[in-house]
Amino acid sequence: MAPQLRTLEAQEWDTWYRTLERAFGGPPTAPETRELWESLTEHDRSIAAWDGDACVGTAGAFSLRLSVPGAALVDTAGVTMVSVAATHRRRGLMTAMMRRQLDDVRGRGEPLAALVASEPGIYGRFGFGMATQQLSATIDTARVRLEAPAGLGTDGVRLRYADPLSALPACEAVYADQVAGRPGMPARAPGWERLAVAAPQGGGSQGGSPLECVVAEQGGTTVGYARFHHTPQWDVSGARGTIVLRDLEARDPAAYAALWQFLFGIDLTSTLVAQNRPVDDAWQHLVSDVRRCERQLRDGLFVRLVDVGAALEARPYRSPVDVVLEIEDSFCPWNEGRWRLSGDQEGASCTRTRAAADATVPVRALASAYLGGVPLTALARAGRACELRRGALAPASLAFGNETAPWLPHSF
Repeated sequence: MAPQLRTLEAQEWDTWYRTLERAFGGPPTAPETRELWESLTEHDRSIAAWDGDACVGTAGAFSLRLSVPGAALVDTAGVTMVSVAATHRRRGLMTAMMRRQLDDVRGRGEPLAALVASEPGIYGRFGFGMATQQLSATIDTARVRLEAPAGLGTDGVRLRYADPLSALPACEAVYADQVAGRPGMPARAPGWERLAVAAPQGGGSQGGSPLECVVAEQGGTTVGYARFHHTPQWDVSGARGTIVLRDLEARDPAAYAALWQFLFGIDLTSTLVAQNRPVDDAWQHLVSDVRRCERQLRDGLFVRLVDVGAALEARPYRSPVDVVLEIEDSFCPWNEGRWRLSGDQEGASCTRTRAAADATVPVRALASAYLGGVPLTALARAGRACELRRGALAPASLAFGNETAPWLPHSF
């Protein structure tokens, strides 16, 4: 018999989560982090696949509000905790869970779904497109300097160590201020702020310190923070410690530069590792030698337009746009057909039309462009979109763009 899908019951959570942990391998989740995920789980949005009394598949969703270009927040299903037991692969179980999830998302009236992919190759067939990237860097702070421009005002910023938990409300207020200015950031509902100070996956910090926090203050108000681990290391030449940055946010350039200067100058260290930063992060313009920062890019957030019309109407556009798009969407066929998108910085309308299409765009490609980080013209050059009326995609691509690179600061 095929495994049966049903909504997760609260008393089944431990079994369900153990199935997820086994699928991903590695050490078990730290107890306090496990408790946090259990408290955040929305049982009515979580699916368990059962083969008899054995849980063999998991999938869940969080009710998020995601920042999009123009400072709007859009209701989004944060798809999460998706796994299939190794004993039940290649049986269509993943497809069945995604079918049930996306139907549910549509029924709830959420225009978007989004996820962080364990393997990027999995989700394209379900209409998810890579919409953000993340920058990582391993910086040789013994040879690279970070200098703030003269007159920036970093001398007026006071830095102090703070207990990560005690400082959490003030830091969370700084985070909340950043959401509107950068697409891809979730507005964190109560309880989600604890994710920022939870133990790393698997517990511990690979021999490093417990989480440390430094806050930046101006006039007694918290204007920025950095949270990090300090891993000491020594060799015959002396101290060669490493700082691993968890997160850093600031309300203004002075606080931002002061925090980065602090991280570069911590005694007994020679390496700074930043694992998830925006691709346009400003520190790249403050360092003396960007080549010795060993930058790398990887995929971040994958987005899925569950309701094309509602999703395209939910955001404004950087420049005026009036274009007819032929949408291809075999997994969610209610989106297929021609849509006329008309809008500008004040808002937009997107309605079905019988007019001739200006371009054919698979829903996966449209999802990649949605947050403004991937130009439609680049997708066309890759063969992911097809211009039908000459010159139609360039103005549409400009309209979809955003001056700030989209970025997801943490997984969910």
